[in-house]
Amino acid sequence: MKPLAKLIHQTPASYLPTAFPAHYYGMPNGKIYLVFSRFYELAFGQSGIEFVFAEHHDFSYNYETDEIISTQKPKLKLKIYNEEVDHPNLKINIFTTKRNLQSYGQAQAFLNEEAMRMCVYSA
Repeated sequence: MKPLAKLIHQTPASYLPTAFPAHYYGMPNGKIYLVFSRFYELAFGQSGIEFVFAEHHDFSYNYETDEIISTQKPKLKLKIYNEEVDHPNLKINIFTTKRNLQSYGQAQAFLNEEAMRMCVYSA
């Protein structure tokens, strides 16, 4: 079975600095990546939409069991619900932005390619 980015949570309104939806994905390397879009200025009076890809530092992900794990309190064994990945004061690291994508489907395809690369490098 080929590894894919697993959609954990999607929200039409989030705590991120955007008015657009945010999608959170579990990756084969145990990290949680998020994707959101935002406006950027092309020229005076013109704008476009870019897709932002970031790594979530508050949680990790067990790809085999579909469990979300807190990196802040790893000794607590409380169940973490998918909705909890979107919260105020997220600790994220933006690793790339793409301006040539047209949809969240294309953004997920990009993450699927990243998931494939993760498995190739770890093998």
